[in-house]
Amino acid sequence: MEQMFIQSEEQQAILETVRRFVEDYIKVTAPELDAKTDPEDGFSWEMVEKADELGIRTMTLSERYGGLGVNSLTTAMVVEELARGDLGTSVVMAQTLKLAQIMEKALNDDQKERSLELFKDDPRGCLAIGITEPDNASNYFLKTPVPFRTTAEKTDGGWVVNGMKHFISNGNVSSFYLLFVQTEKGKTMAKGATCFLLEKGREGFTIGRVHDKMGERTANNAELVFQDCFIPDENVVGEVGKGFDLLAEFFPQSNAYAAASILGVAVALYERATEWAKVRVQGGKPIIEHDGIRAQLAEMKMLIDASRSYIHRATYLADNQEQGWDPTLGVLPKAMASQAAWKIATWTMEIHGGHGFMKEFGVEKLLRDAAAFLHSDGVNRTLFLKAAHMIHGWPEQG
Repeated sequence: MEQMFIQSEEQQAILETVRRFVEDYIKVTAPELDAKTDPEDGFSWEMVEKADELGIRTMTLSERYGGLGVNSLTTAMVVEELARGDLGTSVVMAQTLKLAQIMEKALNDDQKERSLELFKDDPRGCLAIGITEPDNASNYFLKTPVPFRTTAEKTDGGWVVNGMKHFISNGNVSSFYLLFVQTEKGKTMAKGATCFLLEKGREGFTIGRVHDKMGERTANNAELVFQDCFIPDENVVGEVGKGFDLLAEFFPQSNAYAAASILGVAVALYERATEWAKVRVQGGKPIIEHDGIRAQLAEMKMLIDASRSYIHRATYLADNQEQGWDPTLGVLPKAMASQAAWKIATWTMEIHGGHGFMKEFGVEKLLRDAAAFLHSDGVNRTLFLKAAHMIHGWPEQG
């Protein structure tokens, strides 16, 4: 399906490169990787290296750091195209593209020298963000008056971190992380958490379990474990105790990137449903000639186009907030796109009949992938509640 909102020849050229990558490599390799029993084996370093060769891995960085300086709208288009081939691949790149973009804005010059200079030259460089904990997931979306369980105690020259994060995308494969931990006791995570720049291999920092997921299996999610891990003062990003200010300032497009990933799955499902409806004969004619199927395909297209328009609006305004940014654009596009994708997934299964239940037809993988973002990047019901608070005012927290 054609992208909307294309503004320049540069965008078109970038998307054509990504489409070739998807057709020639991702669609060929992803099914085999998805079928691996060990979740770690589903991740492909070769994919990251090929994305690097094409300039995809670093495209959100400025030319100073070897990138193309692409804007958030173009990035969302790229993320969607990658997900048409495979959701996990899209998530690996979306996390890296998003965090590279944020790090260049949020880090000071010394921190950028110690991280982005190395990241740009590493063809296997991936990035991750450590927020979610076993006891804190929806809590940080809703300003719930509780602290992070992962804490940092001040010591000479830095901080000693203890605790654990889980469900972290790229958690076991990244070279650098943005880590959010509680640094002020007696305060909520919204008012007493600090963001740290964390390097892979720092003493006291280890990778725990790599989660065994139903879908999105070519992206790894893992636990980050901290046991008396010393992080120096020079790795504090922004100000101590104001980590959530960074989220508000530098993450407006994060939700829309997640929306673009799951939208790519919806597009792949729609394309399979349409192709199958043209060749499957029932009642003496291809099922696309039956009114019910034709109408259902039209509704799929409507849901896709509406979700894409929402994503494109959110990403454009994230970079141009003076033109009418609405904070709910940082919350709702993913909820809309994921609900659309799940509906399209179930309809595609129905259109395929028994064939949709058989792995060799590929719909089964897409159904598993479509389920991922009903909760990933925020449970939808939580996001709707957050948007309601944005619209009507946040209630007083006890």
